[in-house]
Amino acid sequence: MAKINGCLKCLFIFFNVLFAILGCLLIYAAVKSSAYSHQLSSFGGPSLAWTWVFAIGVLGISCLGIYAGCSEKELAIKIFAGFMGVGMIIMLIFGIIIVVNRNKLKTSFESTSSEVSKMIIEDEELRTMLDGLQQTSRCCGVVGASDWGDNIPESCTCDARQGYGGFGGFGSSGCKNKPSGASGPDRIYEQGCGEVIFMWVDIIFQIAMGSSSDLPSPL
Repeated sequence: MAKINGCLKCLFIFFNVLFAILGCLLIYAAVKSSAYSHQLSSFGGPSLAWTWVFAIGVLGISCLGIYAGCSEKELAIKIFAGFMGVGMIIMLIFGIIIVVNRNKLKTSFESTSSEVSKMIIEDEELRTMLDGLQQTSRCCGVVGASDWGDNIPESCTCDARQGYGGFGGFGSSGCKNKPSGASGPDRIYEQGCGEVIFMWVDIIFQIAMGSSSDLPSPL
């Protein structure tokens, strides 16, 4: 077999290393998401099994590409090229599934937002995450402050002197008085965090769709 150009070889290995790292990150995300996979599926989210298949596939093919590039063995390169051909077809199907599930999840999220808020408030870890999100994105609750019942946290405090700029600077979230009889700050954010939550979920979908179309090419 002819000697492979050194620059092309290094570039090939570099991109495969990047995708191997991406595969490891996806596996880590799948492990962290295991606790919430049932809740996500109940609101129309994709099955976690697809995440595992995609993550292991990206990691496995990338590792094979690294080995093929380093060893320059013709058989390893042919096997890698074969996997890439099959992988491109699978990723095309996977991308379509992601788009369909994204739209499905958005519709379900909008129609069952009160159920989503109840799930988040009742889970201690998710409630802590929402509390932090309220401070950074300047919003209160998922649907609104009513999600917290009679105990509104200090993270919902709205100070007009700091400006609005809800959702990390996107749009605006005005101030309003807290509900009558509720404890907590007197002035709270009027806007719920539902939109910013889905915005972050949508970013994950966009990354997945981009990854499915940008797998490393065969040498």
